[in-house]
Amino acid sequence: MRGLGTIINTTAVIIGSAIGMFLKNGMKQKMQDILMQACGVATIFIGIAGALQGMITINNGRIETKGTMLLIFSLVIGGFIGQVLDIEKWLDTLGEKIKTVARIKEDNQFVEGFVNASLIICIGAMAIVGSIQDGLKGDYSMLAAKSILDFVIVIILASTHGFGVMFSAIPVFVYQGGITFITILAGPLLGKVLIENLSFVGSALIFCVGVNISFGKKFRVGNMLPALLVPVAYEVILSFMR
Repeated sequence: MRGLGTIINTTAVIIGSAIGMFLKNGMKQKMQDILMQACGVATIFIGIAGALQGMITINNGRIETKGTMLLIFSLVIGGFIGQVLDIEKWLDTLGEKIKTVARIKEDNQFVEGFVNASLIICIGAMAIVGSIQDGLKGDYSMLAAKSILDFVIVIILASTHGFGVMFSAIPVFVYQGGITFITILAGPLLGKVLIENLSFVGSALIFCVGVNISFGKKFRVGNMLPALLVPVAYEVILSFMR
């Protein structure tokens, strides 16, 4: 069943958030810190592995690199566009609106929980490639693996930030479900190279997310999201030049 991966992931976020809110008064701060750091380190290495997989090749026994310029242009151009649009501000505003609709104004950590959780669990190669695989072949194994990681992360986030974390299930469902739906419609048009480029650029972003989880907010990852559009534009330009 195509789309099952997104359903599993969304369910994992909701259940994990509920468990985290239940444990809010039972999980000591030191335990929260060590679990979050562990998830951050795991996320960093997932990002590194995905980026290196897309950039390093072995040719005749020699290690060669590819896609370096694409990665640079993707991050620089994407970061510039994202900063001009101030995407993180949009995310904050969205969090405030959802907070108002949910009538939980007294929860001062709602927006922070919603935005942080949404950025952490929506970005990266696993979300993009997993959703594409789900759309093309009905293979949800990568999204199932991502669901386990997200499950642990949202437990920790919900234990500190509360109800806002659960609402991150909405962008997960829309973002991954949207990619899967588009892939089902346009699957034959997506080439292997484009999927690989999206994967390693997304992996670079997920590395930044891992750093933020482990060491506090060092990168404005939300404003770097347009970097994922650059490989698409690059592929379109190449198609016209061929």
